[in-house]
Amino acid sequence: MQTELPRFEKITRRARQFTDAREVATAFQHPFDERNLSSALPSIVKHLFDDGHCAQATFEAYKFVDKEIQRHAKSSKSGFKLMMDALGGTNPAIRLNPMLTGSQQDEQKGFQFLFAGSILAIRNPRGHEHSLMDDPDDCLDHLSLASLLLRRLAEAGYT
Repeated sequence: MQTELPRFEKITRRARQFTDAREVATAFQHPFDERNLSSALPSIVKHLFDDGHCAQATFEAYKFVDKEIQRHAKSSKSGFKLMMDALGGTNPAIRLNPMLTGSQQDEQKGFQFLFAGSILAIRNPRGHEHSLMDDPDDCLDHLSLASLLLRRLAEAGYT
């Protein structure tokens, strides 16, 4: 048995040179790191996800998005109405770009609908339905969108 251990160790060490270093480096990454989710998401989101509470993790992330828009818009509104008011119109409380060109205006309106739609389609069902379950992949997709929205706010100077 003692003679086999060094031989096995040699084989193992030699096999390592044929392993893709990128696979080894990412093999133990948390899904949040693999997806490069925004660090602005509250830590409770990751804790809930790790504990298997995916729907609650999604709900907490979108409550945070809602509160961020509320804070920056200096509004007491919430949800869909908040998103439409804060990001819409000719002089929105939250400008994601200078809104000088048609393309910039289209981008602003598009993000207005992304913010508002995500509240309606993703946050609201998790806030109003009981026993709603999400699988981890759906949760990560939802969190990726929340991350995009938070990053877009930060890029526009809202931190």
